[in-house]
Amino acid sequence: MGAWQSYRLRLQRRRWRLRAFRKRRELKPVANRTDAIRASDLLVFCTQRNEGVRLPYFLKYYRDMGVNHFLFVDNDSTDGSLDYLARQPDVSVWSTRASYKRARFGMDWINWLLRQHGHGHWTLTVDPDEFFLYPFCDTRPLRALTDWLDASSIKSFSAMLLDMYPKGRIDAQPYEAGQDPLQIASWFDAGNYTTRRNRRFGNLWIQGGPRARMFFADQPERAPALNKIPLVKWDRRYAFVSSTHMLLPRGLNLVYDEWGGEKASGLLLHTKFLDTFGTKAEEELQRRQHYAGSKEYLAYAEGIRENPDLWCRFSETYINWRQLEILGLMSKGNWA
Repeated sequence: MGAWQSYRLRLQRRRWRLRAFRKRRELKPVANRTDAIRASDLLVFCTQRNEGVRLPYFLKYYRDMGVNHFLFVDNDSTDGSLDYLARQPDVSVWSTRASYKRARFGMDWINWLLRQHGHGHWTLTVDPDEFFLYPFCDTRPLRALTDWLDASSIKSFSAMLLDMYPKGRIDAQPYEAGQDPLQIASWFDAGNYTTRRNRRFGNLWIQGGPRARMFFADQPERAPALNKIPLVKWDRRYAFVSSTHMLLPRGLNLVYDEWGGEKASGLLLHTKFLDTFGTKAEEELQRRQHYAGSKEYLAYAEGIRENPDLWCRFSETYINWRQLEILGLMSKGNWA
């Protein structure tokens, strides 16, 4: 990278940090328990709106993984989820009625909370429908992974988003609060993924899966990005650029080995496609708070009306992380 491009990226990072500083005024603390955070704690950062039915299992999943504290931004929920979060002893939550879109789809708020409370911690930035998987997660806590990353001087860890879905109509089986969503959405696409390198930021851009196959078949290049870097040893100088797809400094995006071999990586099991999806798609379509005028949700709403079944004869049933490594969707790299 040339000196001029490097300088421009430093200016862009400063811009995102200044935006986060300004947007802090939009956040109202509802339950601030961050004084209880210890220096070694593992933290989850999350923005949510009307995800009350998902939150009980989401919190249980990450507590069982070893997360010590959760920091939420609630964007004007009306389903009681804000009150639910405020009652949790290991949760700090801020509320805002400001525009999700004008906060760069929530990332300005998250960048501010990361700057204030994430410095020096291993942080996971995920959505309520995303469940982090990493090598040996069935036998080793998250702390084992972060200790290995620390010992290896690795500051960021990638995880491809893997869309999960049921067999048959996605609205056929109701999802209940506290239920493991993988009991319903247990299928995924094993192939049909494309990758290309983003030369400016250095990350890989991944697309494909059932959303590209079903909702963007005629324009696969417009399908949602599946590359994410959710696990980061945060420093207050860092900033997410676009969701968790990429961040600055640029070196944090180099989560693959361009010289051959493989770096360790994980997956985010994406459980969006439950019976709640149709209502959620319609709501977000009306709000118009998502990227590109919510064209993604327009495609969802139209596709679900026509055919609410994402399963096909090439779909695979999820078993465990080892299955996903064999399929080449994640890697243990040199973590033995």
